[in-house]
Amino acid sequence: MAADQGVYHRDKEMRTEVHSSKKSSTMGSGGFSPGGSEEDPSSAITVTSSKHYLCGYCAAFTNIAVTFPIQKVLFRQQLYGLKTKDAIHQLQKDGIRNLYRGILPPLLQKTTTLALMFGLYEDFSSLLHSHTTAPELVTCSVAAVLAGTTEAVLTPFERVQTLLQDYKHHDKFTNTYQAFKVLKVHGVREYYRGLVPILLRNGPSNVLFFGLRGPIKQCLPEATSHSAHLVNDFICGGLLGAMLGFLFFPMNVVKARMQAQIGGEFQSFSTVFVKIWLERDRKLINLFRGAHLNYHRSVLSWGIINATYEFLLKLL
Repeated sequence: MAADQGVYHRDKEMRTEVHSSKKSSTMGSGGFSPGGSEEDPSSAITVTSSKHYLCGYCAAFTNIAVTFPIQKVLFRQQLYGLKTKDAIHQLQKDGIRNLYRGILPPLLQKTTTLALMFGLYEDFSSLLHSHTTAPELVTCSVAAVLAGTTEAVLTPFERVQTLLQDYKHHDKFTNTYQAFKVLKVHGVREYYRGLVPILLRNGPSNVLFFGLRGPIKQCLPEATSHSAHLVNDFICGGLLGAMLGFLFFPMNVVKARMQAQIGGEFQSFSTVFVKIWLERDRKLINLFRGAHLNYHRSVLSWGIINATYEFLLKLL
Protein backbone atom coordinates (compact mmCIF):
# COMPACT_ATOMS: atom_id res chain seq x y z
CA MET A 1 0.00 0.00 0.00
CA ALA A 2 2.95 2.32 0.67
CA ALA A 3 4.04 2.05 -2.96
CA ASP A 4 0.45 2.58 -4.07
CA GLN A 5 0.04 5.74 -2.08
CA GLY A 6 3.41 6.97 -3.33
CA VAL A 7 1.93 7.10 -6.83
CA TYR A 8 -0.87 9.40 -5.68
CA HIS A 9 1.13 11.64 -3.38
CA ARG A 10 4.58 11.88 -4.97
CA ASP A 11 3.76 15.19 -6.64
CA LYS A 12 2.33 16.52 -3.39
CA GLU A 13 5.60 15.60 -1.65
CA MET A 14 7.58 17.24 -4.44
CA ARG A 15 5.58 20.43 -3.97
CA THR A 16 6.23 20.31 -0.22
CA GLU A 17 9.97 19.81 -0.75
CA VAL A 18 10.11 22.64 -3.27
CA HIS A 19 8.14 24.86 -0.90
CA SER A 20 10.53 24.01 1.96
CA SER A 21 13.61 24.74 -0.14
CA LYS A 22 12.14 28.06 -1.21
CA LYS A 23 11.33 28.98 2.36
CA SER A 24 14.86 28.22 3.56
CA SER A 25 16.45 30.19 0.71
CA THR A 26 14.10 33.08 1.49
CA MET A 27 15.02 33.04 5.17
CA GLY A 28 18.70 33.18 4.28
CA SER A 29 18.46 36.10 1.84
CA GLY A 30 15.52 38.06 3.21
CA GLY A 31 13.52 37.54 -0.01
CA PHE A 32 13.26 35.50 -3.20
CA SER A 33 16.58 35.28 -4.94
CA PRO A 34 16.70 35.32 -8.72
CA GLY A 35 19.75 33.07 -8.55
CA GLY A 36 20.21 29.43 -9.47
CA SER A 37 18.90 27.79 -6.26
CA GLU A 38 15.27 28.23 -7.37
CA GLU A 39 15.76 27.12 -10.95
CA ASP A 40 15.97 23.39 -10.27
CA PRO A 41 12.73 23.10 -8.22
CA SER A 42 10.90 25.26 -10.74
CA SER A 43 12.14 23.08 -13.54
CA ALA A 44 11.03 19.97 -11.66
CA ILE A 45 7.53 21.42 -11.24
CA THR A 46 7.33 22.24 -14.96
CA VAL A 47 8.30 18.71 -15.98
CA THR A 48 5.91 17.19 -13.43
CA SER A 49 2.91 19.34 -14.44
CA SER A 50 3.58 18.68 -18.14
CA LYS A 51 3.16 14.97 -17.44
CA HIS A 52 -0.25 15.63 -15.88
CA TYR A 53 -1.43 17.61 -18.91
CA LEU A 54 -0.35 14.84 -21.30
CA CYS A 55 -1.80 12.01 -19.21
CA GLY A 56 -5.10 13.84 -18.80
CA TYR A 57 -5.32 14.40 -22.56
CA CYS A 58 -4.69 10.72 -23.42
CA ALA A 59 -7.09 9.48 -20.72
CA ALA A 60 -9.89 11.67 -22.13
CA PHE A 61 -9.26 10.51 -25.70
CA THR A 62 -9.53 6.85 -24.67
CA ASN A 63 -12.71 7.51 -22.73
CA ILE A 64 -14.54 9.43 -25.49
CA ALA A 65 -13.76 6.81 -28.12
CA VAL A 66 -15.33 4.09 -25.93
CA THR A 67 -18.31 5.82 -24.33
CA PHE A 68 -19.65 8.29 -26.93
CA PRO A 69 -22.71 6.20 -28.00
CA ILE A 70 -23.78 5.83 -24.36
CA GLN A 71 -23.40 9.57 -23.82
CA LYS A 72 -25.60 10.21 -26.84
CA VAL A 73 -28.44 8.11 -25.40
CA LEU A 74 -28.07 9.93 -22.08
CA PHE A 75 -28.17 13.32 -23.79
CA ARG A 76 -31.50 12.53 -25.48
CA GLN A 77 -32.94 11.58 -22.08
CA GLN A 78 -31.68 14.78 -20.48
CA LEU A 79 -33.05 16.98 -23.24
CA TYR A 80 -36.43 15.32 -23.87
CA GLY A 81 -37.07 13.33 -20.69
CA LEU A 82 -37.24 10.06 -22.68
CA LYS A 83 -37.06 6.58 -21.24
CA THR A 84 -33.91 4.61 -22.06
CA LYS A 85 -35.54 2.33 -24.65
CA ASP A 86 -37.16 5.34 -26.38
CA ALA A 87 -33.84 7.18 -26.55
CA ILE A 88 -32.13 4.09 -27.99
CA HIS A 89 -34.95 3.66 -30.50
CA GLN A 90 -34.51 7.30 -31.54
CA LEU A 91 -30.81 6.68 -32.21
CA GLN A 92 -31.63 3.55 -34.18
CA LYS A 93 -33.92 5.61 -36.41
CA ASP A 94 -31.08 8.09 -36.96
CA GLY A 95 -28.98 5.22 -38.33
CA ILE A 96 -25.42 4.01 -37.77
CA ARG A 97 -24.15 6.84 -39.97
CA ASN A 98 -25.25 9.38 -37.36
CA LEU A 99 -24.17 7.38 -34.29
CA TYR A 100 -20.86 9.22 -33.97
CA ARG A 101 -22.25 12.49 -35.28
CA GLY A 102 -21.02 15.23 -32.95
CA ILE A 103 -17.98 13.34 -31.63
CA LEU A 104 -15.45 15.98 -32.73
CA PRO A 105 -16.54 18.70 -30.25
CA PRO A 106 -16.40 16.39 -27.18
CA LEU A 107 -13.15 14.91 -28.46
CA LEU A 108 -11.63 18.39 -28.70
CA GLN A 109 -13.34 19.65 -25.57
CA LYS A 110 -12.85 16.66 -23.28
CA THR A 111 -9.23 16.02 -24.17
CA THR A 112 -8.40 19.68 -23.58
CA THR A 113 -10.63 19.93 -20.51
CA LEU A 114 -9.12 16.92 -18.74
CA ALA A 115 -5.62 18.01 -19.69
CA LEU A 116 -6.42 21.36 -18.03
CA MET A 117 -8.22 19.73 -15.11
CA PHE A 118 -5.26 17.57 -14.06
CA GLY A 119 -2.48 19.90 -15.19
CA LEU A 120 -3.89 23.16 -13.82
CA TYR A 121 -4.78 21.49 -10.54
CA GLU A 122 -1.11 20.55 -10.12
CA ASP A 123 0.10 24.00 -11.22
CA PHE A 124 -2.33 25.92 -9.00
CA SER A 125 -1.58 23.62 -6.06
CA SER A 126 2.17 24.18 -6.47
CA LEU A 127 1.66 27.93 -6.78
CA LEU A 128 -0.54 28.16 -3.69
CA HIS A 129 1.78 25.90 -1.68
CA SER A 130 4.71 28.15 -2.60
CA HIS A 131 3.09 31.49 -1.84
CA THR A 132 0.66 30.86 1.01
CA THR A 133 0.71 29.26 4.44
CA ALA A 134 -2.91 28.12 4.29
CA PRO A 135 -3.76 24.51 5.27
CA GLU A 136 -3.33 21.95 2.52
CA LEU A 137 -7.07 21.21 2.41
CA VAL A 138 -7.75 24.88 1.63
CA THR A 139 -5.03 25.26 -1.02
CA CYS A 140 -6.03 22.03 -2.78
CA SER A 141 -9.71 23.01 -2.75
CA VAL A 142 -8.97 26.46 -4.15
CA ALA A 143 -6.71 24.91 -6.81
CA ALA A 144 -9.51 22.52 -7.81
CA VAL A 145 -12.05 25.37 -8.12
CA LEU A 146 -9.63 27.49 -10.16
CA ALA A 147 -8.92 24.56 -12.49
CA GLY A 148 -12.65 23.91 -12.95
CA THR A 149 -13.37 27.58 -13.61
CA THR A 150 -10.60 27.76 -16.22
CA GLU A 151 -12.06 24.68 -17.96
CA ALA A 152 -15.25 26.66 -18.58
CA VAL A 153 -13.40 28.64 -21.27
CA LEU A 154 -14.08 25.60 -23.47
CA THR A 155 -17.86 25.93 -23.14
CA PRO A 156 -18.32 26.51 -26.92
CA PHE A 157 -17.32 22.88 -27.56
CA GLU A 158 -20.00 21.61 -25.15
CA ARG A 159 -22.43 24.02 -26.78
CA VAL A 160 -21.80 22.66 -30.30
CA GLN A 161 -21.86 19.06 -29.05
CA THR A 162 -25.35 19.68 -27.67
CA LEU A 163 -26.58 21.08 -30.98
CA LEU A 164 -25.11 18.23 -33.05
CA GLN A 165 -26.67 15.58 -30.81
CA ASP A 166 -30.13 17.16 -30.95
CA TYR A 167 -32.04 15.63 -33.90
CA LYS A 168 -34.08 18.84 -34.24
CA HIS A 169 -30.98 20.53 -35.65
CA HIS A 170 -29.98 17.78 -38.10
CA ASP A 171 -31.27 19.81 -41.05
CA LYS A 172 -29.44 23.01 -40.00
CA PHE A 173 -25.86 21.72 -40.07
CA THR A 174 -24.02 18.45 -40.57
CA ASN A 175 -20.66 18.99 -38.87
CA THR A 176 -18.80 20.93 -36.20
CA TYR A 177 -17.57 23.68 -38.52
CA GLN A 178 -21.07 24.42 -39.80
CA ALA A 179 -22.45 24.52 -36.25
CA PHE A 180 -19.83 27.05 -35.18
CA LYS A 181 -20.61 29.08 -38.31
CA VAL A 182 -24.34 29.17 -37.52
CA LEU A 183 -23.65 30.35 -33.96
CA LYS A 184 -21.25 33.04 -35.17
CA VAL A 185 -24.17 34.93 -36.70
CA HIS A 186 -25.60 35.47 -33.20
CA GLY A 187 -22.37 36.80 -31.70
CA VAL A 188 -19.71 35.50 -29.31
CA ARG A 189 -22.14 35.36 -26.39
CA GLU A 190 -24.13 32.66 -28.19
CA TYR A 191 -21.18 30.28 -27.86
CA TYR A 192 -21.42 30.54 -24.07
CA ARG A 193 -25.06 29.61 -23.48
CA GLY A 194 -25.20 27.35 -20.45
CA LEU A 195 -22.06 28.81 -18.86
CA VAL A 196 -23.63 29.21 -15.41
CA PRO A 197 -24.54 25.52 -14.85
CA ILE A 198 -21.11 24.56 -16.17
CA LEU A 199 -19.42 26.82 -13.60
CA LEU A 200 -21.70 25.52 -10.83
CA ARG A 201 -20.76 21.97 -11.85
CA ASN A 202 -17.03 22.22 -12.57
CA GLY A 203 -15.66 23.85 -9.41
CA PRO A 204 -17.45 21.77 -6.74
CA SER A 205 -17.06 18.50 -8.67
CA ASN A 206 -13.30 19.09 -9.01
CA VAL A 207 -12.99 19.74 -5.28
CA LEU A 208 -14.74 16.46 -4.47
CA PHE A 209 -12.86 14.48 -7.13
CA PHE A 210 -9.36 15.52 -6.08
CA GLY A 211 -10.24 15.54 -2.40
CA LEU A 212 -11.76 12.04 -2.28
CA ARG A 213 -9.64 10.19 -4.85
CA GLY A 214 -6.83 9.33 -2.43
CA PRO A 215 -9.02 8.38 0.58
CA ILE A 216 -11.24 6.10 -1.55
CA LYS A 217 -8.23 4.25 -2.93
CA GLN A 218 -6.87 3.75 0.57
CA CYS A 219 -10.07 1.88 1.46
CA LEU A 220 -9.60 -0.63 -1.37
CA PRO A 221 -7.67 -3.90 -0.94
CA GLU A 222 -3.90 -3.55 -1.15
CA ALA A 223 -2.60 -3.82 -4.70
CA THR A 224 0.36 -6.18 -5.16
CA SER A 225 0.69 -6.13 -8.96
CA HIS A 226 0.37 -3.73 -11.88
CA SER A 227 -2.97 -5.22 -12.90
CA ALA A 228 -4.27 -4.88 -9.33
CA HIS A 229 -3.23 -1.21 -9.31
CA LEU A 230 -5.08 -0.73 -12.60
CA VAL A 231 -8.23 -2.35 -11.19
CA ASN A 232 -8.07 -0.21 -8.03
CA ASP A 233 -7.63 2.96 -10.07
CA PHE A 234 -10.59 1.97 -12.26
CA ILE A 235 -12.81 1.27 -9.23
CA CYS A 236 -11.75 4.49 -7.49
CA GLY A 237 -12.39 6.65 -10.55
CA GLY A 238 -15.61 4.83 -11.40
CA LEU A 239 -17.11 5.21 -7.93
CA LEU A 240 -16.21 8.90 -7.77
CA GLY A 241 -17.45 9.59 -11.29
CA ALA A 242 -20.77 7.85 -10.64
CA MET A 243 -21.31 9.72 -7.39
CA LEU A 244 -20.47 13.12 -8.86
CA GLY A 245 -22.42 12.42 -12.05
CA PHE A 246 -25.53 11.66 -10.01
CA LEU A 247 -25.02 14.60 -7.66
CA PHE A 248 -24.66 17.16 -10.46
CA PHE A 249 -27.09 15.52 -12.89
CA PRO A 250 -29.72 18.34 -12.60
CA MET A 251 -27.02 20.86 -13.59
CA ASN A 252 -26.45 18.96 -16.81
CA VAL A 253 -30.21 18.74 -17.47
CA VAL A 254 -30.49 22.53 -17.25
CA LYS A 255 -27.31 22.97 -19.31
CA ALA A 256 -28.65 20.74 -22.10
CA ARG A 257 -31.92 22.68 -22.24
CA MET A 258 -30.15 26.05 -22.32
CA GLN A 259 -27.65 24.98 -24.98
CA ALA A 260 -30.21 23.35 -27.29
CA GLN A 261 -31.54 26.82 -28.14
CA ILE A 262 -30.11 28.90 -30.99
CA GLY A 263 -30.72 32.64 -30.81
CA GLY A 264 -33.46 34.34 -28.85
CA GLU A 265 -33.60 35.38 -25.23
CA PHE A 266 -30.90 34.37 -22.77
CA GLN A 267 -32.82 32.92 -19.84
CA SER A 268 -31.30 32.62 -16.39
CA PHE A 269 -30.38 29.32 -14.77
CA SER A 270 -33.24 29.61 -12.27
CA THR A 271 -35.81 30.37 -14.99
CA VAL A 272 -34.85 27.33 -17.05
CA PHE A 273 -34.72 25.12 -13.96
CA VAL A 274 -38.24 26.14 -12.91
CA LYS A 275 -39.54 25.57 -16.43
CA ILE A 276 -38.10 22.03 -16.50
CA TRP A 277 -39.42 21.38 -12.97
CA LEU A 278 -42.96 22.32 -14.04
CA GLU A 279 -42.74 20.34 -17.30
CA ARG A 280 -41.80 17.23 -15.36
CA ASP A 281 -44.76 17.43 -12.98
CA ARG A 282 -42.74 18.85 -10.08
CA LYS A 283 -41.33 15.42 -9.29
CA LEU A 284 -37.68 15.03 -8.33
CA ILE A 285 -37.53 11.57 -9.88
CA ASN A 286 -38.49 13.02 -13.26
CA LEU A 287 -35.71 15.58 -12.99
CA PHE A 288 -33.28 12.66 -12.63
CA ARG A 289 -34.65 10.81 -15.65
CA GLY A 290 -31.64 9.24 -17.33
CA ALA A 291 -29.55 9.40 -14.13
CA HIS A 292 -29.34 5.61 -13.89
CA LEU A 293 -27.76 5.41 -17.34
CA ASN A 294 -25.50 8.31 -16.44
CA TYR A 295 -24.47 6.39 -13.31
CA HIS A 296 -23.39 3.35 -15.33
CA ARG A 297 -21.76 5.50 -18.00
CA SER A 298 -19.86 7.44 -15.34
CA VAL A 299 -18.58 4.25 -13.72
CA LEU A 300 -17.17 3.17 -17.08
CA SER A 301 -16.09 6.64 -18.21
CA TRP A 302 -14.31 7.83 -15.06
CA GLY A 303 -12.98 4.34 -14.41
CA ILE A 304 -11.27 4.47 -17.82
CA ILE A 305 -10.07 8.04 -17.25
CA ASN A 306 -8.60 7.43 -13.80
CA ALA A 307 -7.02 4.06 -14.68
CA THR A 308 -5.54 5.38 -17.95
CA TYR A 309 -4.31 8.56 -16.27
CA GLU A 310 -2.56 6.73 -13.43
CA PHE A 311 -1.17 4.06 -15.76
CA LEU A 312 0.38 6.67 -18.06
CA LEU A 313 1.64 8.69 -15.09
CA LYS A 314 3.63 5.66 -13.95
CA LEU A 315 5.10 5.13 -17.43
CA LEU A 316 6.32 8.71 -17.94
